[in-house]
Amino acid sequence: MDAVSEDLSLLPATRRSLGHRIAVAQREGRAPSLVAAVVRGGEVVWEGSRTMVEGHGPDGNVQYRIGSITKTFTAVLVMRLRDEGLLGLGDPVEKFLPGTGAGEVTVGQLLAHTGGLAAETPGEWWERTAGTLRPELSDVLGEHPFRFEPGRRHHYSNPGYTLLGSIVEAVRQRPWEEVLRAEVLEPLGLERTTAQPLAPHAGGWAVHPWADVMMPEPLEDLGLMAPAGQLWSTTGDLAKFAAFLVRGDARVLSAGSVREMRTSATPPEPGLADLGYGLGMQLTQSGGRRLAGHSGSLPGFVAGLWLSEEEDLAAVVLANCTSGLPASTLAADLVGIVAEAEPRIPEPWRPLREADPVALELCGPWYWGTSAQAVRLTYDGFLELGPVGGSGRSARFRPEPDGSWTGLSGYYAGESLRSVRRPDGSVSHLDLGSFVFTREPYEPEAPVPGGVDPQGWRGIG
Repeated sequence: MDAVSEDLSLLPATRRSLGHRIAVAQREGRAPSLVAAVVRGGEVVWEGSRTMVEGHGPDGNVQYRIGSITKTFTAVLVMRLRDEGLLGLGDPVEKFLPGTGAGEVTVGQLLAHTGGLAAETPGEWWERTAGTLRPELSDVLGEHPFRFEPGRRHHYSNPGYTLLGSIVEAVRQRPWEEVLRAEVLEPLGLERTTAQPLAPHAGGWAVHPWADVMMPEPLEDLGLMAPAGQLWSTTGDLAKFAAFLVRGDARVLSAGSVREMRTSATPPEPGLADLGYGLGMQLTQSGGRRLAGHSGSLPGFVAGLWLSEEEDLAAVVLANCTSGLPASTLAADLVGIVAEAEPRIPEPWRPLREADPVALELCGPWYWGTSAQAVRLTYDGFLELGPVGGSGRSARFRPEPDGSWTGLSGYYAGESLRSVRRPDGSVSHLDLGSFVFTREPYEPEAPVPGGVDPQGWRGIG
């Protein structure tokens, strides 16, 4: 590894900018306390805190309630079940939880908040009342659980994640919290992430909107709603979790599956993250960077976790106030401060260990009609297809055992790219979802859809 790329430490000026940003946020947001961390290259490279208590500040070991960041943990459990073949994202709820009245909704729709379910539970506000008021799923869903037809639009639903937690319990035949501990928290070393607070932990406060006074918020066990927002955690643990959400971990979930979680599964919805929603992850854009993560809030606490795969950066912010401090925005700002002050040093260029002659034969210029395209073989053995000298559709393609290639992004995601050969074995053209790519524009000998004018190319005369 090049020595330059190994140094993850931040420059003093960057550290001061981070410290200044959280100091301003704590003061303007009037938060009793705030703790933050930045992760680069999978390691914590900066930690900071601010507090109203003179001479004392929280650190990366102090627990705060993280609210809806819990949903991402629940989504990881569901994706594990999917990868084990124990459920499919297209499976209906009825398959696992019969008789709920919401059985037509699929697992994937619940993960992406497209199931059409209500945003909240019926009755008293679930975040500020005891979970014992909702002992059954019927209490969580109510008599009329739907607000929209399933699959038609994104509508954030807390009860939807209660259903997901109950599906985990039904499949594993163990409580959600127990499964989470054994399958995610322990393998990742998240010893300070728990369903109930463990000292040292912050107390939750409500700060008066028009006066510098405050009062404690009640602490409730959410019962069945726990998979939507119960967890307590620390910046130390969430930094490890953020690194996992970038890289994956074979003991928990593969890099491909966490990448799938970070991929938009629903269009943007006004008022929510502006790139849509993935599978248990919010998506947004800040400073020209694509971010994935989640915000969180419960009475007395706000939280934010964002990561940039491209920059290999993540930031976590936790505070103990009901409102006032935009923790999610602040976390995005911390990512931006580091990314702009100290751009990521790219990995050194390296050639392929072994060149595949079949793949090499596909490299170079191709034409889709008159549009010039190029195919490149990259160091990881994948193909890249994109326009030459202009904008247009581009994608990466993964090799398959049968000699075809599967699109991984953009318009061609999931589509199959095949090389079609002549009787003598040479490549005639590329077939991509019925599109024909030829070595020359509208090559006469290739099977161009609709045929090629027999007079060929001509001038105006």
